[in-house]
Amino acid sequence: MVSDEILKRYAYVNCSTYRVKVLKYLDNVDWDMPKNIAEKNGIRQNHISKVLRELHEINLIECINPEAHKGRLYRITDEGHEVNSIKK
Repeated sequence: MVSDEILKRYAYVNCSTYRVKVLKYLDNVDWDMPKNIAEKNGIRQNHISKVLRELHEINLIECINPEAHKGRLYRITDEGHEVNSIKK
C-alpha cells in the first residue's frame, strides 16, 4: 500500500507536465546536468532550475554535488522511484 505522503507527492508532481517529464527522465538515467535535462525534455533553460528546486524540496531528486555552482548533477531518490511507480 502506498503511503499518504507519497500520494501527496504524486499529486503535486502530476499538476505540472514539466515535473512529470523531469522525474520520469531521471528515473531512466543514473544522473544528469540541468542543461541536458532541459534539452532532452523540451523544457526551456530558464524553467529547469525551478522544476529541479521543486522536486528537490519534496525529496524526489537530489543534487550529487551541491557545492558546485556550475555542472551540478541530479539524480532521483528512492521516494522519486516510488512516486514514479504509482499506477492509477
